[in-house]
Amino acid sequence: MKVAVTAMGSTLQAVVDPRFGRCSTFVIVETADMTFEAVENENWRLTGEAGIRSATFLANRGVSVVLTGNCGPKAHQTLSAAGVEVVVGCSGQVAEVVGRFSARQLRPARAPNVPSHSGTGGGE
Repeated sequence: MKVAVTAMGSTLQAVVDPRFGRCSTFVIVETADMTFEAVENENWRLTGEAGIRSATFLANRGVSVVLTGNCGPKAHQTLSAAGVEVVVGCSGQVAEVVGRFSARQLRPARAPNVPSHSGTGGGE
């Protein structure tokens, strides 16, 4: 299964970024063997629609699950509509979070956990 983790770096040891749409990097991990690729999130600088565009980007990459700290309503709606599950409240290193998800210790969120524009300092 392909999962994307919002990260502050480009390795499995990177710390999870609590922001979804404005994270600096997505670490996309294949859970079967922990191979990964780090992809810069080009949407973090946008003044609007960062969450929606980041969600669309990951859905188009074939990601099944997003592991992040927080996810706002528009990003959550976009991911859900694309069939991508969202797990919020993640913290620690990327590899640790993927391990907890694989061990079924983390569950998908049914709703966003922050308001719009929270990743900008005022909302996601």
